[in-house]
Amino acid sequence: MAEKLYLYPIWLRIWHAINALMFLVLLATGISLQYSNPDFVIIRFDYAVTYHNLAGIILSFNYLIFLFGNFSTGNNRFYKLQLKGLIEKLIKQANYYLTGTFKGEHTPFPVNKNRKFNPLQKVAYVATMYVLIPVMIITGIALLFPETIIENVFNLSGIYLTALLHGIVSVFLLLFLVIHLYFSTMGKTPSSNFKSIVNGYHE
Repeated sequence: MAEKLYLYPIWLRIWHAINALMFLVLLATGISLQYSNPDFVIIRFDYAVTYHNLAGIILSFNYLIFLFGNFSTGNNRFYKLQLKGLIEKLIKQANYYLTGTFKGEHTPFPVNKNRKFNPLQKVAYVATMYVLIPVMIITGIALLFPETIIENVFNLSGIYLTALLHGIVSVFLLLFLVIHLYFSTMGKTPSSNFKSIVNGYHE
């Protein structure tokens, strides 16, 4: 029987569930606001604004929980990047995803108690959690309080540039979500990684 590793403590699973739910609410309401049309309403405009703002506030506080939990429990060790040999490791993992997995090859960087993420996952998670999410939160708060935004930047509206950056980052986060869900099916079984984030154990 395969050894089970307890890699997802309860605080991380609760954070993940809240984060996923709020992200879906933000995605649905954000799309509705972006393509708002009186003749075709996805979500009523005032509801979309309220739910979007509320979900954004919850996600922001939830992110603080992630940071606190990550650094107080030692979970941050899984996010530390070692630049030496990183390119070679990324290429090796990419080759596995592109061809190796379809040939039945074993993953070059199997999960163990000291390595939760392979090199590609680690780069993606670091970029998402420490770059994209903070930018999304900062621009979201700025749009919630537009009086704090610089009026003009190089003769362009500061609010427009902030909203543009907010939208661009949301596209990258949506792309991350799609890839994340796809690669989550590449465990021991298509559902094993989803079970892991529920019971905390990785097989």
